[in-house]
This record gives sequence, C-alpha cells and structure tokens, in this order.
Amino acid sequence: MASTEVEHHDEVDTGWVREPADAPSARFGWHGQGRKTFAIAGWFCVLALLGMLIGNHIGHVEDLYLIGGAIVLAYFLLKNTLPKRGKWQHR
Repeated sequence: MASTEVEHHDEVDTGWVREPADAPSARFGWHGQGRKTFAIAGWFCVLALLGMLIGNHIGHVEDLYLIGGAIVLAYFLLKNTLPKRGKWQHR
C-alpha cells in the first residue's frame, strides 16, 4: 500500500472494546452531548442578555435586539425540553 492511501476499518480498537469507526469519539470513549450543560449555559446567556438591559442607554433600539435575542434563545431552549408528539424518541 502506498503512503498516501488510508486504511478503512469497520471498527476501531479502543483497547477495551471494539466500536464502530463512524463514531468520531470512539477512541476517547465518549458519545453524546452534554444536554444539561448546554441548557444551563443557554439559560445563563438568556439572563446575561437581559442583564445588559440595565445601563445608560439613550436610545432603546439596542434593547429590542437584546430582548429579541433572548426570546429566540429561550424558544430554542424550551423547544428542546418539551416532549415531541408523533415523533420517534431517539435518546
């Protein structure tokens, strides 16, 4: 085999178990997302955006952008926590 060719294997040997090669984190042994961590960070950002409303604003156009951004972020955070009707649950 030439040095420019890449070997493709169906499984990756992590030393403990053999895992599918299409899992990008198979060598590190971690799969999935930190949903709770993402939710906490998202709500912190919503509070930070609303906290920026306090200040010496002369015009209130920037307040509308802060409130709009907080509403959009809160919508996506709430959308992920509500149960999905009529869809398969893959958790």
